[in-house]
Amino acid sequence: MAWVGFHRDALKWTGPVGEPTYFSTWPTLHRGSCQRCRTQLTSVADGSDMIMVAIFSLSRSAELAPVGHSYREEAAPWMAITLAPDPQRRT
Repeated sequence: MAWVGFHRDALKWTGPVGEPTYFSTWPTLHRGSCQRCRTQLTSVADGSDMIMVAIFSLSRSAELAPVGHSYREEAAPWMAITLAPDPQRRT
């Protein structure tokens, strides 16, 4: 699953059913799912300022360029991973 991170304060839910319903998947990790269809949408760790959102759930996901990839060293040899050259940090 592909994720994109946002600062929690910068994320606004605009869908018809509002914010996800959260459940614990680990003592310090919580997943958020759609209240209507139960599709997993988010992942957030206790104490983190960031919330990870499943890219497929975003209406303009094509505008995002990957800047990192977890576990790329363990990827199958046929999987090509291309990242953006240099992430542009916003302040």
